[in-house]
Amino acid sequence: MCGIVGLYAKRDTISERLGTLLAEMLVQMGDRGPDSAGVALYRGAGQGKKLSARVADDAQRAALVETAREQIGCSAQVLGAHVLLTGEVGPQTVAWLAQHCPQADVMSVGERIEIYKEAMHPDDFVSRYDLGAVRGSHALGHTRMATESAVTTQGSHPFSTGQDLCLVHNGSLSNHNRLRAQLERAGLQFKTENDSEVAAGYLAHRLSEGDSLADALSAALEDLDGFYTFAIGTREGFAVLRDPIACKPAVLAETDDWVAMASEYRAIARLPGATEARVWEPEPGQIYTWEREAA
Repeated sequence: MCGIVGLYAKRDTISERLGTLLAEMLVQMGDRGPDSAGVALYRGAGQGKKLSARVADDAQRAALVETAREQIGCSAQVLGAHVLLTGEVGPQTVAWLAQHCPQADVMSVGERIEIYKEAMHPDDFVSRYDLGAVRGSHALGHTRMATESAVTTQGSHPFSTGQDLCLVHNGSLSNHNRLRAQLERAGLQFKTENDSEVAAGYLAHRLSEGDSLADALSAALEDLDGFYTFAIGTREGFAVLRDPIACKPAVLAETDDWVAMASEYRAIARLPGATEARVWEPEPGQIYTWEREAA
């Protein structure tokens, strides 16, 4: 059992409160996933690319910040146990980190995405990462109760396997080992034994082959076996998909100001205007997407 939340802002009034609202939703899902918590935040367009990396050791984290500008040529700031690098970052930065700071666990790379996650209770996570101060266009969150792999930060969600792309998952995949082997033969690399990372890798691979997000999710309905509710973040929007049986809970709601999804309605009930929102349960096997025009 895990908890998923997602919030997509249609208006600036919601963008300015994105972190506060997401934090309230995440805390509501704490009893569905007390092992770990994580978020994918989409913000800061036009500031160059960003790389989020978790560095557990305080001294190593400080050393990375110290050398980032001089040796990598980008700015760096510390958020919790993570370092956010901003500027001309990309594959060369990942390679530099692997050589000079192998303790850095890269969480995400992209123009807007930042991923932070920890093996800690969601209440503590919200405080440590000061989510209330976050402004942005949209965000996803996950609270984890581990069922098929260890309780570690690496096993926490969201998983990102492509630029600005991430996935959070409630459920389990029965064919993830076979899919993992197929994707590894295609050149993908995985960091964990988690089935959710395979699902994220599957989508990234389909997109790299030229699929639209809708095409990739449609193919997932054929190729992924198991029970799942997915929420997917992209640079400009997000999507929701349940498997054709749809035994994992999910609820969607929409107003003129926002779109939200959660594993249970109580996470949505705290949003402004929730009592007037259109609320519905996502249909089995149906793809739901929201996307704004690229800036």
